[in-house]
Amino acid sequence: MTLTRTEIEEAAEALATAADNVTPVDQLTTRYPGIDIGDGYAIQQVNLRRRLAGGRVLVGHKIGLTSEPMQALLGVDEPDFGYILDDMVLAAGASVAAERFCAPRVEPEVAFLLRSALRGPNVTVEDVRAATEAVAVSLEIVDSRIRDWKLTLRDTVADNASSGAAVIGEWIPFDHNVDLQTSRASLSVNGIEVAAGLGAAVLGDPAAAVAWLANALSAFGTDIEAGQFVMSGSFTAASFVQPGDIASATITGLGDVSLTFT
Repeated sequence: MTLTRTEIEEAAEALATAADNVTPVDQLTTRYPGIDIGDGYAIQQVNLRRRLAGGRVLVGHKIGLTSEPMQALLGVDEPDFGYILDDMVLAAGASVAAERFCAPRVEPEVAFLLRSALRGPNVTVEDVRAATEAVAVSLEIVDSRIRDWKLTLRDTVADNASSGAAVIGEWIPFDHNVDLQTSRASLSVNGIEVAAGLGAAVLGDPAAAVAWLANALSAFGTDIEAGQFVMSGSFTAASFVQPGDIASATITGLGDVSLTFT
């Protein structure tokens, strides 16, 4: 870490204000040229603690930048992670005001619901499969409090991995017959397919992304707790949405889920 504690608090406050006012701010890496990944996660944690102190509940975790399309979109070569709170989960088929977000995009993912905790380091794909109770098709609404999505990995990490909200479909009991690597995801906006991809695009296997997260969180003394879910990362690049759009995701074997932006 290179930023002072005061700078970390200032950056966290700027992002919190941007979220509250739905008014993006300039890149943190411009304001704080020395910021590193450790600083980004420290900023993220400040806002997580603030939200929890305000009564919110941590219900899940998100992994970002797991697929080549998303890494290429932001010019990075490694995943990142963020948190999902109870007020970030939207009902399947629901409507949400687009003005709730700064510049929303949608992406199709598999969500993992855990029956037992995962504690890194050294969590394997088999550990993830053994700990998983169910999986579901999901739509993540990614959003950037950084103006015009002009950001680096350090910016998006600080901004809770650009997380906005999540919509989760029907939970499907998980067993070894569920093949997520070859599952195909289709992302549609207003009934038109805008992107498609296979589960293997997500670090080779969406379960591998969950294992990566459990091991990454261990550096922060954090477990993925039983009963929490994990958004394992997008199969495709993300697509922008605007008021009036209906976004939907379909994953073979898991069904579909949709959300309307008003």
